[in-house]
Amino acid sequence: MHNSVFLDHNATTPVDPAVVAAMAPFWADCAANPSSVHRAGVAARRAVDAAREQVAGFVGVQPSQVIFTSGGSEANNLFLRGVAALRRPGRVLVSAAEHACVRRPAKGLARAGWQLAEVGLDSQGRIDAASLRDQAAGGIGIASFIAAHNETGVLQDVAALAETAREAGAVVHTDAVQMAGKLPVRLDALNVDAMSLSAHKFYGPKGIGALVVGKRLDLRAQIEGGGHEHGLRAGTENVPAIVGFGLACELAAGGMAAEAARQTALRDLLAGWLQAEGAVVFGAGAERLPNTVFFAFPGIDGATLLLALDESGFALGSGSACSSSEHAPSATLLAMGVPPDLARGAVRVSIGRTTTAAQLQQLRAALSTCLAGLRGLVSMAV
Repeated sequence: MHNSVFLDHNATTPVDPAVVAAMAPFWADCAANPSSVHRAGVAARRAVDAAREQVAGFVGVQPSQVIFTSGGSEANNLFLRGVAALRRPGRVLVSAAEHACVRRPAKGLARAGWQLAEVGLDSQGRIDAASLRDQAAGGIGIASFIAAHNETGVLQDVAALAETAREAGAVVHTDAVQMAGKLPVRLDALNVDAMSLSAHKFYGPKGIGALVVGKRLDLRAQIEGGGHEHGLRAGTENVPAIVGFGLACELAAGGMAAEAARQTALRDLLAGWLQAEGAVVFGAGAERLPNTVFFAFPGIDGATLLLALDESGFALGSGSACSSSEHAPSATLLAMGVPPDLARGAVRVSIGRTTTAAQLQQLRAALSTCLAGLRGLVSMAV
């Protein structure tokens, strides 16, 4: 992390040392293809099966309901495209809070004959239930609702949203990538037909995730080949990453409640300091992830503040790591009614397991110094 204080855990997390150790044998010593019938192949298959059981237990399903993918983006695409391929075109509904890896394939379905509908947000970033009911009146074929927002941290009432969408005929999915590992996530409690996970968001390796599906959900493979993953995702299994994913799930489940309480206290402490300095904290009136504070200072450019803090030894985020190079204001903040100039100032702190109150106190001091300098430049320019 280049000796920086790393406060960008919603973008990714460092791999837990125990996960690294569990993965190590499968790079070389136990490197067999799990589809091979020799003893080494059978051992690799057993490792994959054991990890599948760990992931399944983490979200309260049977192992056969876990489809390993390369990550959350592929899982989201597999759901949307895979379900649409087996249905006559109808209406596909997403919220204004969705990640690009949901919004873009949904737009792709619109080019293939589906009607795309979007549900708006309230000023706190919650999916508007009244807007959803209005949209549901026309019937829905497919719906996807993000469980926890990667930028604001705002939590959605997925179970209630899913109930409304189901009554309108929808197959319902949730992108649970940011919630998993921070708060309990179970397929049945969320009342959905499928959900997406990604290991690197909770101290597992990058390049591995899963689409978790209900027992009655039918979908068509989007990567075809040798019939891997119950015929739903071809390609030789990434055994080391799958093993790491399984253990990351087990480790996350173990101390989740205590860690969530610890992070919530740190989050609220930081938010109070920021507001005292004049920051607007987005989604502050909604239930949020325990680790996320998304904020902006009026008149201060977010990218400039990020660079100044980076020079001071703090690694923060600007929102979605997948689109941070676009330098456009957050589409989610705009959907919340945030003015574009304020939205351009958005900066995100996402706390992790190793974050301490002392580190946040250091960030507070560095932030005060950076703000004084930047405000001085703004006043000189005026």
